Amino acid sequence: MSLRVLFVCHAATADTRRAAFGGDGPLLDGAVRRVGDLAAHLPKARAVLRSDARCTLETAVALGLGYDASVDAGVADWDFGRWRGRSLSDVESDEPEAIRAWRADPAGKPHGGESLRELLARVRGWLESLDGDGVRIAVTHPSVIRAAVVCGLEVPEEAFWTIDVAPTSVTELRRRGTRWRVARINWEPALYRDPRPRVERVGAAR
Repeated sequence: MSLRVLFVCHAATADTRRAAFGGDGPLLDGAVRRVGDLAAHLPKARAVLRSDARCTLETAVALGLGYDASVDAGVADWDFGRWRGRSLSDVESDEPEAIRAWRADPAGKPHGGESLRELLARVRGWLESLDGDGVRIAVTHPSVIRAAVVCGLEVPEEAFWTIDVAPTSVTELRRRGTRWRVARINWEPALYRDPRPRVERVGAAR
């Protein structure tokens, strides 16, 4: 048997649209419908986890998982310190050198929060802490999912910046033995229609 971890990226918010660091808030109009389209494609899970953000709670609820989802610090959003809530363009305008240093140095954290290296270490530790087999669903943030892909592929830290994760998409990692395999990235039913009949119902296994 193998362990499957399905990372569901939270649906779009106003902060998503303005590229805010660590943004949160209610889901945009139309986002709930997109989440509903995804729900029918998710398998039953041994555990459903989410970050402590409102956007992950609302996404989990729209998936029909709201009451089963447990808050887990391992899949919390990247801690951007004093940049939290500010847009990328705003910080680039006020602190261009700090942004360049942050992007160039995996250990850099000019915002006072987590460095990229610390984020990767947190997500790697969380993955390593998972035991058993079956399916886990984690409703989380693009930065956490990008970090999981880097860990799964065992590529250099800098590869983090080359990965895009779309709202309401699914990225899947599988582990058989001690090695992780990235099974899919950015899967969305609206883009990739699965012709197979949908026989599984979303929800946490009891």
